[in-house]
Amino acid sequence: MAEMGKGGTAGKLAISVQKRLTRAQEKVMQKLGKADETRDAAFEEMVANFNKQMTEGGKLQKDLKAYLLAVKTMHDASRRLQDCLADMYEPDWFGKEEMDALTEEMIEKEMDNNLEDTDTLWLDYHQNIMDKPLTSLDSYLAQFPDIKARIAKRDRKMVDFDSARHHFSSLQKGKKKDEAKIAKQAALLEMAAPSWAQGLISAHQVAQTNLSFNQAEEELGRAQKIFEELNVELQDELPSLWDNRVGVYVNTFQGLAGHQEKFHGEMSKLSQNLNDIMTKLEEQRELKKDASAAAKTGEGSRSEGTNHSESASSAPKNAVTNGSDGDLPPGFLYKVKAVHEYAATDGDELELKIGDDVLVLAFDNPDEQDDGWLLGVLEAHWLQNKDTSAKGVFPENFTQKV
Repeated sequence: MAEMGKGGTAGKLAISVQKRLTRAQEKVMQKLGKADETRDAAFEEMVANFNKQMTEGGKLQKDLKAYLLAVKTMHDASRRLQDCLADMYEPDWFGKEEMDALTEEMIEKEMDNNLEDTDTLWLDYHQNIMDKPLTSLDSYLAQFPDIKARIAKRDRKMVDFDSARHHFSSLQKGKKKDEAKIAKQAALLEMAAPSWAQGLISAHQVAQTNLSFNQAEEELGRAQKIFEELNVELQDELPSLWDNRVGVYVNTFQGLAGHQEKFHGEMSKLSQNLNDIMTKLEEQRELKKDASAAAKTGEGSRSEGTNHSESASSAPKNAVTNGSDGDLPPGFLYKVKAVHEYAATDGDELELKIGDDVLVLAFDNPDEQDDGWLLGVLEAHWLQNKDTSAKGVFPENFTQKV
């Protein structure tokens, strides 16, 4: 059994080598002009388009993967930059223990959420490009190797067909000559042969000639059938594949553009959020600088140890002015600065913007004062108009005493 297996393998190898030699000989004869070659200009144009399409698709796939790698690299760089920002932000840059704890906590939470959202956006952007444009392009290009192999096989079978056609044609042309030679040789042999053998020799040689002719004809039929089957299949597939390239490119770049638009839109919002957070930090730093400068000038507010509501309710009577000083309104207690914006929701409330200086006034009736609320007038309004008609109440924790 082993010997039979080895013999079969050797036989297949010999047939393969013989085919290659025959094809090589046929190609040489065609190049020398001693044998005609089957040509199909339309099919050759299809193959040229196929090769162009395969090259362009491969380049697009390579560039898209490079873009995806760049996105990942940019994501890693962005993450490192965010980590650096978080590390720099978390330490006590400007005396956090002296800041309003609620405000500080709120800003830190905003910062953490902003950084987490940014990281998620990068991950989603990278994954969306992999799942859709790149996967679609990979599927499109996966069909090219098989078609390329069948084109190569079709070219080999075309050479086999040409070789079988030329061999059959040469046998057909030489058949008459061979028959004449056979008849002459057979006549000479029959003259020397006994009477009972006469005619047998001639019939045998004619049969051998016919056998070779029939074998060549059968080989030509097989080669032609295999070649034409491959040729017809490829003539149907190649034009369709060529037309499909436009749809593939449209889907790829439309998908990529859509993901880019969504990513950059969301990233723009987060960038604006980050900018707002940095603006708040800068505003708080400026407010702290102003508070420190005011404390150095010896303002009486520096020595007060109670909160704003306690100062408002228990302020000494001699701290309330009667308006004799033209620079201060009647009932003036102390001054505060707004550290948050406050939009008035009622007619008796005072609207605040960050950085506004407010002159705190005593309530005409202390019982009307709610916990956590102060009464005051904007300093800018008082200096310009010298009246308290625009006074209103506002939340104490939206301001800082100066």
